[in-house]
Amino acid sequence: MDNIKHIFFDLDHTLWDFDKNSEEALTDIYADLNLHLKISSFQRFLKKYREINQRYWNLYRQNLVNKEQVRDGRFIDTLTFFKFENANELGLEMSALYVSTSPYKTNLFPFTHEVLTKLKSKYKLHIITNGFVEVQHIKLSHSKLSDYFDVVVCSEETGKKKPHKSVFDFALKLANATASESVMIGDSYEADVIGGLKAGMKAIWFNTENQQSKKELIEVECLSEIAILFKV
Repeated sequence: MDNIKHIFFDLDHTLWDFDKNSEEALTDIYADLNLHLKISSFQRFLKKYREINQRYWNLYRQNLVNKEQVRDGRFIDTLTFFKFENANELGLEMSALYVSTSPYKTNLFPFTHEVLTKLKSKYKLHIITNGFVEVQHIKLSHSKLSDYFDVVVCSEETGKKKPHKSVFDFALKLANATASESVMIGDSYEADVIGGLKAGMKAIWFNTENQQSKKELIEVECLSEIAILFKV
């Protein structure tokens, strides 16, 4: 990492604890809308929602659905599974509540501020995310992360999504960085690691889900390991 000058981070599932923040928001919505009257437990609801949400995000990365379909469809489909007669109407209400609640949650992965503070003293830091523009900046601001980063790129600004090379090229250009002096850090093997490598960057896999290791990759399980890698 001796020649690295620019470090690009993913946001969701890498710095901002998406699962924890999402669960907090959904817990509130589940109670406010009295979903317990139809669903036996919150955990049952959460498990099905996460399954459907993941499917929609996979479709979104393949350009098979747009962001409005992701936002609304995941809730409508979840309620349909639980046989709500007003699944469409209630799903739209849940979608609006979720978007107005979840981005304001502030749970981060352990050592986020400590590691970013150390890295900021030596490197230029940036964000490349597939998340939607209007919510990603709220997350950064309310989690007090904005000041660490010089460039924040939401892939929808480019018309493509990670791992498409053009997303990384766009970010590199905005950061006035070359690929050879840059590294991408993120939780998604496909979107962040493969995408970054194909763009000519180095890559570090934030493997928090204990997925099978890839021998050819640098991977970490905790952000504190990144500070050690970069000797800060």
